[in-house]
Amino acid sequence: MAVSRIGIVAKRGLRAAEHLSALDAWLAERGIEPVYETDTAALAPSASSRQRLTREDLPNAVDLIAVLGGDGTLLAMAARIAQSGRDVPILGVNFGSLGFLTEIRIDEIYSSLQSVVDGTAVFESRKMLRAEAARDGSRFDTRILLNDVVFTKGALSRMIELSVWVDGAFVTRVKADGLIVASATGSTAYNLAAGGPIVHPSADALVLTPIAPHTLTNRPVVIPGAATVEVRAHVADGDDVFVTYDGQSGYPIQQGDVVRVATADERIRLVKAQSRSYFELLREKLKWGER
Repeated sequence: MAVSRIGIVAKRGLRAAEHLSALDAWLAERGIEPVYETDTAALAPSASSRQRLTREDLPNAVDLIAVLGGDGTLLAMAARIAQSGRDVPILGVNFGSLGFLTEIRIDEIYSSLQSVVDGTAVFESRKMLRAEAARDGSRFDTRILLNDVVFTKGALSRMIELSVWVDGAFVTRVKADGLIVASATGSTAYNLAAGGPIVHPSADALVLTPIAPHTLTNRPVVIPGAATVEVRAHVADGDDVFVTYDGQSGYPIQQGDVVRVATADERIRLVKAQSRSYFELLREKLKWGER
C-alpha cells in the first residue's frame, strides 16, 4: 500500500513526548507526513508545525493510523474508522501492561512501520459488531464496535434480568450481574475476565457470557457469527441497567428496550507483529499454558 500520510494517536495523558518526537523525525526523513490527533499534538513538541485533526476527521485524511497506548485507545479509533467508511489500517503500539490489540512493542515501532512502507507488512482483518437499540419500536441508537456489547447493573442495583433471543428463537432469561455479547476479537477482553472462552479472532463466532449468573447452569455460549442476538431488558423500579459499547461509551436502558447485535459489514485491519503468532501472544500476555 502507498503511504504518504500517517495519523498519530496517543492515549490521553500518555507521557510519550520523546517517542512522539522520534516518530515524527523518522516519518519526515522518509517523506511521510505525520498528522496528529488534536489531543496527541499537545503531548508532542514536534507537532507544532504539523496538521492536527480530531479523532473523527483523522481517518478521512491518512493512509494508516499509528495508535500509541492501550487497547482502549485502539478501540476508540477502530469505531471512528468504521464510521468513516474508509479502509484505514491501524498499527497499535502497546504502552500499557496487557494490550491484546496493541500488540506491537515499543522497540518494534520502526521495523513495523518500515514493513508497511515497503509493502511487506502482514495485516489481519478483524470482524466488527453492529448494535442497534430500539425503544417503543423505534431505533434510537446505532454503533459499530470491535469487542463487546455489555449489559450491567448500577452500583446499588440488584441482580438484573435480560431476555435473550438468537435469530428469533428464545434462548433464556438471564438473571445475573450482567451479560456480555462479544466478538471473537473481544473474547480476550471483559468476556475472558467473566469466565468466557478464548475464541481465535479468525473464527466466525459470537459469544454470550453471563456475568456472575444466579443460576450455575447459565454458562457462556458460542454461537455462529452470522446470528443476530436480541436482548430485552426487564428493569424493575429502583434498578439501573446500562448498556456499554467496547467500554468506551453507553447509557441507561429502560423497561422493554431492545438491543440487537450482529456481525457488521465493516472490518478493521490491524498491522500484525512480525515476530509473534496469536498463540505466542496468549502465552506472553496471559502466561497461557504455563503452570
